[in-house]
Amino acid sequence: MAKLVIHQEKITDAKALIAICPFGAIQEKDGKISISAACRMCRMCVKKGPKGAIEYVEGQKKAQIDKTKWRGITVYVDHVDGVIHPVTYELLGKAKELAAKIKQPVYALFIGSSIKHKAEELLHYGADKVYICDKPQLEYFKIEAYTSVFAEFIKKIKPAAILVGATPVGRQLAPRVAARFGTGLTADCTILDIKENTDLVQIRPAFGGNIMAEILTPNTRPQMATVRYKIMDAPKWNDVVTGTIEALPVSDEKLKSRIEVLGVTKKEKEQTIDGADVIVVAGRGVKKKADLKMIEELADLLGGQTASTRPLVEAGWMDPKKQIGLSGRTVRPKLIITCGVSGSVQFVAGMNHADTIFAINSDPKASIFKTANYAVKADLYDVIPKLIEKIKTGGKVL
Repeated sequence: MAKLVIHQEKITDAKALIAICPFGAIQEKDGKISISAACRMCRMCVKKGPKGAIEYVEGQKKAQIDKTKWRGITVYVDHVDGVIHPVTYELLGKAKELAAKIKQPVYALFIGSSIKHKAEELLHYGADKVYICDKPQLEYFKIEAYTSVFAEFIKKIKPAAILVGATPVGRQLAPRVAARFGTGLTADCTILDIKENTDLVQIRPAFGGNIMAEILTPNTRPQMATVRYKIMDAPKWNDVVTGTIEALPVSDEKLKSRIEVLGVTKKEKEQTIDGADVIVVAGRGVKKKADLKMIEELADLLGGQTASTRPLVEAGWMDPKKQIGLSGRTVRPKLIITCGVSGSVQFVAGMNHADTIFAINSDPKASIFKTANYAVKADLYDVIPKLIEKIKTGGKVL
């Protein structure tokens, strides 16, 4: 890994050097300059600082891995008591697409207790082989035991890439597995592709959604990525099954855990924006909190729910559970109406798979119009009251 070496004796003006760093990573303490973890290796300090004061040193290159020994795309099967989470099917669809490009198989890893009867269902969604570890010790999710099973699977099968749903379980399990194998993990990917040499192209918004980062893990295997629910397309059920199911043997010794589950209290079901067919979104174009009643009225008339962008949540106007975007919820409604929403990359990534996107914004250059199916370039305070009146009177909305 590359690093920056500081030559203290060549620093003539510490304050000037500190001011150069755009990330505030250069610090002074007890008369000495140091570089914090905030450093992004932009090398501005090397280029514009005192000559020779800070030196950029290339790290040693990692030995090239034999990629031919790692084959197949694996999907971790996320479930609760054998009920498979829909994100698993979406990932199987994407895995099938990626595997077809490199002519390799799709695997599914199913861990739990009393789950054998559910394994065949995965074959109908494109898995070529389902590896199942079905043991009483795995009835509840325990991070040590599940990680051990995952590790045994990787050692035995050596998959080129692993896709995990960004669920509460997936977000705990994937980082631990990646750390155990010293490999890379990209969280909340919005686009996935693969090269002929099996390098997984992992794309996600970065730097507050200002750029789309393309991330590769060329020197380690397996490659790992997490993906949110409703980002990918689930394949259709296939009546013809060609895949197989195979038991994954793991010794009881490796399933030991320091965690003891005393009981499980099921959370009451609540209505969330994730499953709504119609969503009306309030953006920064809404001038005051009281005006949200107008948004709520439109949503109620359409039989939908209200949601918002991040600024309104941070202002305390909306519940965080109603925030759409990569730092909020990912939705896929039949109809979404955005009201005064600019359309940042972060927000769009959380809703751009909606069937119909209807955008209202007074700014003709608003980014949301690039995504919208219908664009209304007008003040939301002029449009929404008219929409509400038309719906109430049964007139034509469009």
